[in-house]
Amino acid sequence: MADYTQRLLDPLLADVLSELPAVLLVGARAVGKTTTALRHAKDVVRLDREADAAVFRADPDVALRGLKEPVLIDEWQVVPSVLGAVKRAVDEDARPGRFLLTGSVRAGLDTETWPGTGRLMRVVMDGLVTRELTGRTQVPGLFRRLLFEGIDAALPVPGDVPDLRGYIEAALAGSFPSPRLHLSGSGRHRWLRAYLDQVLTRDASQLDAGRDPARLRRYFEILAVSTSGLADAKKLYDAAGINARTAAAYDGLLTNLFIVESVPAWSTNRLKRLARTPKRYVVDPALVGAALHVDAEGVLRDGDLMGRMLDTYVMSQVRAELHTSELELRAHHVRLEGGRHEIDLLLETPDGRLIAIEVKADAAPTADSARHLRWLRDEFDDRFVAGLALHTGPRPYSLGDRLMALPICCLWA
Repeated sequence: MADYTQRLLDPLLADVLSELPAVLLVGARAVGKTTTALRHAKDVVRLDREADAAVFRADPDVALRGLKEPVLIDEWQVVPSVLGAVKRAVDEDARPGRFLLTGSVRAGLDTETWPGTGRLMRVVMDGLVTRELTGRTQVPGLFRRLLFEGIDAALPVPGDVPDLRGYIEAALAGSFPSPRLHLSGSGRHRWLRAYLDQVLTRDASQLDAGRDPARLRRYFEILAVSTSGLADAKKLYDAAGINARTAAAYDGLLTNLFIVESVPAWSTNRLKRLARTPKRYVVDPALVGAALHVDAEGVLRDGDLMGRMLDTYVMSQVRAELHTSELELRAHHVRLEGGRHEIDLLLETPDGRLIAIEVKADAAPTADSARHLRWLRDEFDDRFVAGLALHTGPRPYSLGDRLMALPICCLWA
């Protein structure tokens, strides 16, 4: 695996396996879970192969014995009974680094009766981000620098600064390793459309066989149009031609497949009129392009979609940092009722410090562009670390005390 692209997750996975007996690596299909897990395993069982699956269906406890550890059990959800066998093995012998399981569904992982409770640590893997593509995984990330060194630590800018078109093209290229690393633009687009077809038909039916794939696709298209937004739930399901109950089921299904995510609204006792509606994202902006059959030219001709794509792209870069960092940052969005103040993304540390982010489809945001960041700073001066206006231009510059306009690419500098 000489051409392996180092992932942000690798150090975390190695650390967890050195301390715990079993790890469950979850994430969307084709984000690279198996490729990464193989680097940490000595033996592998592929349950999506019928020969392996048949053995584990017959007697998973016996099938586990004699395998070299750490043993990778790939696509555990094909034979769910393997979880019980892992539970029993861990109960008998809790040595660290025994089992590494991978899967592409979230369903059932949070129930109290799930066999992995207390035995398997869940680790989320995201798609490729630019920090990985450019080989910058070993340097401290932007948010760590901000928290430990202050706002001036955000200033380094990489030498290869994209423009607006470059960011949109990167967003549409997606984060799935195979097409991103090995396919041309047209081949990548075909791959993404086929991927979406598979997820919304075969994968969805494995979780919920009673769902209509045509209606599910229509609902996903509505979510794609409104990605990074706070659209009223009724407007979404009315536009898709479904009812509230069906929409709730679809929301759960798409979340369990790791292709849609909700970022919760922030709440605090110091502000009484905060909106509570979560902000919904399609996890990979390339799936927005695939669902809407739109290319870079099409995005650049639609100002609303362009802004949503940039916001979704930034969130895809940030999400991987949150899932792999020891900082334990929690992501929220902020909106006062009536929309008087809105902040795209608010990162909060366990001790309450705040990093606020606004995404601007603008090459040179002005001081007025930072008015919402300035408001939050003034309201929470004691907890406020930095306010960032991420933009599509080439230069970083100050917008005031602890406020900075930064090129989006500073996320991976």
